[in-house]
Parts: sequence; C-alpha cells; structure tokens
Amino acid sequence: MAGPGGARTPQRLLLLLLGLIHVASSIFIVKNGNETSCILANFSATFFMNYSTKSGLVNTTFELPQNASVLNSSSCGTENVSNPILVIGFGEGHTLTMNFTRSTKSYQVQLLRFTFNLSDASFFHNASTRSEEMSVESKTDIQADIDKKYRCISGNQITMSNVTVTLSDVTIQAYLSNNSFSKEETRCSQDVPSPTPGPTTRPTAAPLPTPTRPPMPETPSVSKYNVSDTNGTVCLLASMGLQLNITYEKKDNTSVRRIININPNETKAHGNCSSQVAVLELDTDNSILVFHFGMNATTSKFFLQAIYLNKTFPDAKKPTFEAFNNSLKELQASVGNSYKCNAEENVQVTDSFSLNIFRVWVQAFKVEGDKFGSVEECLLDENNMLIPIAVGGALAGLVLIVLIAYLIGRKRSHAGYQTI
Repeated sequence: MAGPGGARTPQRLLLLLLGLIHVASSIFIVKNGNETSCILANFSATFFMNYSTKSGLVNTTFELPQNASVLNSSSCGTENVSNPILVIGFGEGHTLTMNFTRSTKSYQVQLLRFTFNLSDASFFHNASTRSEEMSVESKTDIQADIDKKYRCISGNQITMSNVTVTLSDVTIQAYLSNNSFSKEETRCSQDVPSPTPGPTTRPTAAPLPTPTRPPMPETPSVSKYNVSDTNGTVCLLASMGLQLNITYEKKDNTSVRRIININPNETKAHGNCSSQVAVLELDTDNSILVFHFGMNATTSKFFLQAIYLNKTFPDAKKPTFEAFNNSLKELQASVGNSYKCNAEENVQVTDSFSLNIFRVWVQAFKVEGDKFGSVEECLLDENNMLIPIAVGGALAGLVLIVLIAYLIGRKRSHAGYQTI
C-alpha cells in the first residue's frame, strides 16, 4: 500500500523558500499494510525529451512537479515473490517508476521507467501523436549497501530512448529497518572526487593514439536570437558566435576531433520560457543545440544551467553524438541586466564536447522593451582591461622619472657657473 506522497521535509521547504535551490525536490514514501515505511525517496528530476508535432520534431524540458505523488500501484513487495516498487504520478497520466532488487549485501534501482501521455498539452504542446500511453526504461547505477541510504548530490543522467532524466540531490533507501533514513550512506561515484594519480613508470612502448586535430576554422559569425513566452513577450535575448569542439571515435577505431562553426544563415532558432526557465534551441547542419537558462531566486541572477547537443556524424562508430550537462553555472548576471563578454569563452560540457562562445551578449527573463539591460562585463574582459592600464601606468611612471632626472641634472649644471 502506498503512503502519502509529495510531502516536503522541513529543511527542503526552507531551502525552497530561501531560493537556494532551483529545482524543488520531494520526499516520497511507500508503506506496507502495517503503516511501516519500506521505501523513502527524496530527489528532484528534470526531463529532457523530443516528440513529433505537425511542424516537425521539437524538444521540451520540464521538471517533476511539486504536486507529484506516490500512486497506489507502489508496493513493498513480498519476499521471494515480488520486489518493492515506487510509482510516482503527475500530470495527466505520467508516471516515473523505480523497481528495486536486492542481494545479500546491497540493493539497487534495477530499472527506471518513464510513462508519458502525449495528449497532455500542458507538457506536450501540439503533439502530433495522441497515444494514450508511451513508455521508455533503462537500467541505473543507483546502488547502496543494505541498511544504508543512497546519496547523490550531483546530477545523475539516465538516457532512455528519446528521454533523458536527470536526478539531482538524491536520497533513496529501500528495505528499511525503521521508518527513517539511515545515518550511514553510500555515496554515488559522481560525488566522489577522482584520486590524484601518483607518478608512474611506463614501459617503453608505442605512444597512445591522440585525436586527429584539424586546422582551426575562422571565428564564427555572430548572430542574434530571441525567445518569447506564450504571451509573445520576449524573455530571452542573445547575440553570440558559436563553435562546437567535439571528439568522437570513427568506424576504424581512430579518434578524431572536429571543430565546427555554427552558421547563422543555416540555423533555425526557437524556444520557450516559464517563470524560472528559458530555453533556446538551434537546429542546424544535422544537429540540435539547446541552451537552458535558470534563475537563482536568492541572488536574483540568471545563468546558463544546461547545454544539450545532438549531432550526426556519418563516419562515427556511433553516428548519433549526444552530450548533456545540467549543472553549469555560466554567463551569470543579475535579473534585469545583461551579461556581455567580448573575449572567447569556453564551456566544457562533457569530456568529449566543449562549446566556444564568441562575443556573447545575453539576457534572460526580465527583458524590458525587447532591448538588453545594463551590462555586466565578464571577468575575462575586466582582466584584459587591466593589461593596458598597467602598461600605461608603467610608461607614465617611467616618463615622470626621466623628467625628474632631467630637471635635477639641468639645475646642477647651472649651479657650476656664477656671475663675477
């Protein structure tokens, strides 16, 4: 029997009210017939997916709503017969399901399933497919020791066909020995820092293959983009030149690095906005590049929170290249102001993909009169200004020293001759 879902812990509620986190998390509880908890889960989830409309394939990003709740189809399972299952429902027929299994020493979320209803226009606007129900699923790496909670602050991306679910600030425990989270925990690999490698002695051998690096292309052209909300009000202004820096494995098992400029003349731009999310999508040259801007309510700042890339390479071992990062903190400025940087900025999205941004000028959310607000310069530009100032100051000081030395020398030369 499922216990009440969607209740918030006091600490999480306080953080939400203070605006210290962007995506709200919820605690979900599954209880057995004796009202004893067998599953506790506290996390936030962001969904990124594409679906078909009459005008073509579109992308959408949404978060697990705060009113999501545990459904009665959840269960504590029966020993040797069935396993515990957590089913979370929201919207018009959408469910996120976690199937648990255990061994003698550990338990895990063996399967994550997302079932969605494309007829729900609040999530899927103008969807051409009106199927009652569609499902995608994937295995996960969510695993913890028995009698310990699973803890993962970092975003954990789980890709299922056309859907990527990012679970953040996760605390999960199944097969509970009491009605609360254990004090002991198993941390996810994403939270554990990589050990610093010590000096090693390598045997003499052929050098490791390095990615083929093509010549650098010219600086990409700067183009202007804007996004409006459902009322037609501009909520995102952007002017920038974009360059993709991608490394992938070819069919012959060699690694290649591609540097590709985004051509504004061959790019279609569109997007959508809500009160705290602004999305810009660029479709060009067999690729989809998506920018996801978020807002920090406490500091009243907007920032680039996520980047998604989907691009096709015919010569790649895996023709479809995908990269996604939902934990960025780039291009920050106060809401109502704009962020500007003339210097080239590099955003590392994943190990195999980075984005070079040239002469960026961007403003999200509070856009007045469809024009950029007061400018907040980037640190790179401020540092670049210090160099000519320092050089100018040094030259001025040198000129002053020479002038003083000249005046002193001139005075001394006159002092050697007196009138008789």
